[in-house]
Amino acid sequence: MPVPHIRIATLDDEDALGRLDRATWSTLHAVQPRPQPPYEPFYNERFGPRDHHVAELDGVLVGYIRLGYPTPLACNSHVRQIQGLVVAEEARHAGVGRGLLRAVMDGARRQGARRITLRVLGHNTPARKLYESEGFEVEGVLPEEFLLDGDYVDDVFMGRSL
Repeated sequence: MPVPHIRIATLDDEDALGRLDRATWSTLHAVQPRPQPPYEPFYNERFGPRDHHVAELDGVLVGYIRLGYPTPLACNSHVRQIQGLVVAEEARHAGVGRGLLRAVMDGARRQGARRITLRVLGHNTPARKLYESEGFEVEGVLPEEFLLDGDYVDDVFMGRSL
């Protein structure tokens, strides 16, 4: 299996990222309804290319991770938050998610961040296992925070020091 190439996203990645986002949509990780045409642009006023790392296998974009600030407050600027991690079905178990996680943690460290956090749905066992294997710990749970496909799902807050 080839090693994923991780890099910062570019404007040229927008269409591929939008397609990947729609192709991987699932209530396993999404709380928003399934996207319907006409599709919104992937990049917006809040998140642009610089906020995303992408993973390629053999030149094909197969994953991304979005990193932002949890709040706009200056007193919270030492913390970064993962606000999306997607890996194409055919690229799972190839080190893509782990590579993306490590890349944003390294980048956040270089920017002076001291902590990194994320939110994950309680029933998303594969993602939770990946995060735990990279040192993230559960720091809080909002029980039954979302109603997805008729089931109540916990919102799990995880974090770690950098």
